[in-house]
Amino acid sequence: MNTLALAWRQLRRDLAAGEVRILLAALVLAVVAVTSVGLVTDRAERALAIQANRLLGGDVVVRSDAPIEGAIAQAAKAPGLRSTGTIELNTMLRVGQGEDAQLRLGELRALGQGFPLRGSFTLTDANTPDEHPARGIPAPGTLWMTRAGADTLGARLGEKVSVGDATLTLAALVTQEPDAALDYFDVAPKVFLNAADLPATGLVQLGSRIGYRLVVAGDAGAVERFTATARKALQRGQRLETIQDARPEVRSALDRAGRFLGLAALVSVILAAVAVAMAARRHSERHLSGVAVMRCLGAQQWQLVGIHVGELILLGLMACTVGVAIAFALQWAVAGWLASMLKVAIPPAGWGPIAQGYGVGLIVLLAFGAPPVLALRRVPALRVLRRDLEPTEPSAVLVAVTGFAGLAALLWWKAGSPALGFAMLGGIAATLLVLAGLAWLLILAVRRLRSRLRGALRYGLANVSRRAGTSVAQVSALGLGLMALLLLTFVRTDLLDRWQLSLQADAPNRFIINVQDDQVQPVTRFIAGQGLDAPVLFPMVRGRLLSLNGKPVSGADYTDAEARRFAEREFNLSTTSTRREDNQVTAGRFWGAGPTPSPELSVEEGFAERLGWKLGDIVAFDIAGQTLSGRITSLRKVDWESFKPNFFVLVSPGVLKDYPASHITAVHVPADHPRFTAQLVQAFPNLTVIDIDQVLKQVRSTADQVSTVVQVVFWFSLAAGLLVLMAAVSASQDERLLEGGVMRVLGGSRRQLRMAQASEFAAIGLLSGLVAAIAASILSGVVAVRVFDLPWEPNWTLAAVGGAAGVLAALVAGLFATRKVLDAPPSVTLRELQG
Repeated sequence: MNTLALAWRQLRRDLAAGEVRILLAALVLAVVAVTSVGLVTDRAERALAIQANRLLGGDVVVRSDAPIEGAIAQAAKAPGLRSTGTIELNTMLRVGQGEDAQLRLGELRALGQGFPLRGSFTLTDANTPDEHPARGIPAPGTLWMTRAGADTLGARLGEKVSVGDATLTLAALVTQEPDAALDYFDVAPKVFLNAADLPATGLVQLGSRIGYRLVVAGDAGAVERFTATARKALQRGQRLETIQDARPEVRSALDRAGRFLGLAALVSVILAAVAVAMAARRHSERHLSGVAVMRCLGAQQWQLVGIHVGELILLGLMACTVGVAIAFALQWAVAGWLASMLKVAIPPAGWGPIAQGYGVGLIVLLAFGAPPVLALRRVPALRVLRRDLEPTEPSAVLVAVTGFAGLAALLWWKAGSPALGFAMLGGIAATLLVLAGLAWLLILAVRRLRSRLRGALRYGLANVSRRAGTSVAQVSALGLGLMALLLLTFVRTDLLDRWQLSLQADAPNRFIINVQDDQVQPVTRFIAGQGLDAPVLFPMVRGRLLSLNGKPVSGADYTDAEARRFAEREFNLSTTSTRREDNQVTAGRFWGAGPTPSPELSVEEGFAERLGWKLGDIVAFDIAGQTLSGRITSLRKVDWESFKPNFFVLVSPGVLKDYPASHITAVHVPADHPRFTAQLVQAFPNLTVIDIDQVLKQVRSTADQVSTVVQVVFWFSLAAGLLVLMAAVSASQDERLLEGGVMRVLGGSRRQLRMAQASEFAAIGLLSGLVAAIAASILSGVVAVRVFDLPWEPNWTLAAVGGAAGVLAALVAGLFATRKVLDAPPSVTLRELQG
């Protein structure tokens, strides 16, 4: 208790005297950076989850081929949850009467009250021709139809549409539906009606193929509990869907956003460690003389350790509390602005980021602040008489390793991804080694050249070599902080550029399927005749997985629900003689233009991993009663964001020529071709044209919202990081202030002092910025390719700007921190620093 009381007394004295204000400010800024980014990230992720779940119509969906009852239905009634349902089936749709009637096989969806629980339909109707959100579901006796379906059938608003035994009025056209981005190959034409009208259609009969969907939404905790219960209770023919089952384009945008937000949190941790390490070093140096006096008065080592570590802990708790309070206020303001940008209510943040703020602050403080403070126990009593004596600590290597282990643990914890964690740890270690090595080479070079220099430049560069340890530490700290900020800048730029490229305005928005062999050339000529780019058509052969390496395969062989579904259903096989740019071979060898001696397969790498397939495996498929088997000779990484026809399994050329096939293509149809679908279907009635404009709108909307979040978190992290960086640079200025005071006493002018300081800071900043820019460029390539799945090219222009930013940051922060030597009388400066 006496030790704790002494620690509290010393903290109060140091605060009053300004001894720990730099350390306190650095730690507060570090906690503000970590906590505010964590709070904004947490709230943004919750908002994006709500927005993304609008693509489902709810938070989670259970699909079934029979009415959903039992434990799942009961769990959906739990407190904190809302639920509704839909019923889906295929049926013939008829518009008009007699010979002019238009018939088409379509998809019917009967909507329960309250659907959708997330998001809304977007409609046009006779009263409001402009697109607007729907209020509720179709009124009894009416139906809605997708715009593409209406074009196909030639249906107009107000017309009668026959669905089974019922005749309903077309009341509105659907331009966007909540769950269209899940699987747009179940589209065209589609009608929506009130579930109360379904019995009148007479379509629900024994033997009808009907799909049932239970849609659930509510509080995050309640939804998680329902999801866990439903997964355990799933029966044959049932499956659970979350946003992870959405189109790959949507999942990719959300996944990359999450990784970027994690990267921003990592940068905050690195900057916090830099600032605290530098400030703690200054704190320990200022206590050398006081500790020496205490040693003269008989203080034991354990007492010194207890007092100073106790002071650190009390200081840490104080700084964390202040930092968390400031961060909470900042994120509240930012979240309000973000809500207006996203046009969605931002849910409140959880307690996790606040707990992380305290945890990161205290761990960083103890990991980087404790080692120099522990070294105080080795201060000799002789320092009272001789100020040139420095404390020696035999366990310096151990405490340094402990500090870096603490940082590594924090980074691994915040990364949330092994690839990102390894990349960051490796990048930090390599950057520090290079920075320390180059700083030492600079010191050696300056020592050799110092005699040839004159004036303030000689004095400034001499300071670099005279304080070798301080210079190495400062170059390393500044370079590491700049590297972290530049890395965040590079990745953010690559991320936004990638989204802009992948969602460009001329992305394909019509899929055309069911093209027969003899229609390939006529369809190609028809599309080219409409002034559109001539399409490339790909054959599709429906196959079912039969065996793997001669062993029969069924859904029961897999525990993963998605893998089980692939094993139980048919999927499309295709072929091509050339590999497109959106298909990159990651393993094996892709075939050439000619036929291969035996059937070869190229498989999408994620699909192969889910089903347990490897290079060299022989996979057999059942195609209309015939068996096709081939060896996997390559794995591909597919860019699903290209919105072009892509396939999980490709077969080598010539293998599929004897199997029944249809063809598929994708084209971009501008808005000034509104009759394209109707004209194409009129010329080729068997074709199905899938309009994915609404899917593109949803994906673009999601990507835009994610981009907004990324931008906000980036600028927030950058601002907080620059403040922390300035605290780190200014945390080691006492020696410069002391030497500046001595120079003032000896007659040095303000201009000479400023030039000397500027040359020193410029040398440190130039070296730090150069290494930081190169390291950030290399590390951003690793992170972009391995973590974000982005193509990468080095941006040397941005790297050069980063190097210049290092010089500017060191100059501004250093000159600002040492301005006191010019403003205060030398006697005051010397008295404060020498005691």
